[in-house]
Amino acid sequence: MITRRRAGLAATAVATLALTAACGSSGNQSAGTPTTDNVQPAGQGTSDYGYGSSGSGSGSAGGYGGQAGGDNGGKAPQAVSAGTLALHQDTELGPVVTDSKGMTLYRFDKDTADPSKSNCSGSCATTWPVVPSDGASAPAGIDKSKLGSVTRADGTKQLTIGGWPAYRYAKDTKPGDTKGQGVGGTWNALAADGKKAGTQKPGDVSVFDHPQLGSLLVDGQGRTLYRFNKDSAWPMKFGCNDACLDTWKPAKPADRSKLNGIAPKLISTVTRPDGTRQLAVDCWPVYWFTGDKQPGDINGQGKMGLWFAVSKEGKKITTTP
Repeated sequence: MITRRRAGLAATAVATLALTAACGSSGNQSAGTPTTDNVQPAGQGTSDYGYGSSGSGSGSAGGYGGQAGGDNGGKAPQAVSAGTLALHQDTELGPVVTDSKGMTLYRFDKDTADPSKSNCSGSCATTWPVVPSDGASAPAGIDKSKLGSVTRADGTKQLTIGGWPAYRYAKDTKPGDTKGQGVGGTWNALAADGKKAGTQKPGDVSVFDHPQLGSLLVDGQGRTLYRFNKDSAWPMKFGCNDACLDTWKPAKPADRSKLNGIAPKLISTVTRPDGTRQLAVDCWPVYWFTGDKQPGDINGQGKMGLWFAVSKEGKKITTTP
């Protein structure tokens, strides 16, 4: 009888402890002290920015679909400078703007660009962390004049690209992620000019609007295409051979059905002396430069006075930055 009574008391104590733990009570709380949720972006600590995968949320998408305003009981992640921006070639969207660590930057359809105004705050800004304007600079492929700032309601300054306020997405956890693209039908990755990325799908050969050189041709990976003055179109001659090919790589042939912005009649394929097939534009063999690291790079332009980017009309661009 005594044994059963002790067992019953022990069971009651365990149940009480379990109930207390389930309610989130802390051992440091004193009686009568109101409790608050310890709200943090889900996945905090899983990325360099202090936010990571945000989970599935609740309701219409837990605020991920572009909910503006409101308060989720917590604070938005600390704003992190974008540093020197970059362009990443996405296989579906083409060149998208990223920060210096490769995290995609987005724009919100409910914002405005002229005048610049952000309509994402509260819980929205927790899911879509604001990119501060301080410390942001443009790479070769982004016109510096496209970068600006807008003062938010809390007095902080947010980066704008082409007038559009810039954000990161809490569910992007690694460089190159574009999980925010199309969320809620209102969020899109940013293109170099501030427009929505993906309006023109990348092709085997596409046109890139460069802020210094104008419209130039790029390959399927967004790399600038160059031609070499020591080559010739007719009669066919290849002046880049042997060690030259360590630095200047023959561009791969293109499918004429996968071109963007260039006339198919300008695209052909030539065969090099070693049997390699190479892309030609207006009958000139074209190459990409190993010194170019991202879309918009033109580090090969004017090299030795012999290498030049190619215009959408198939002509060499002689402008030097």
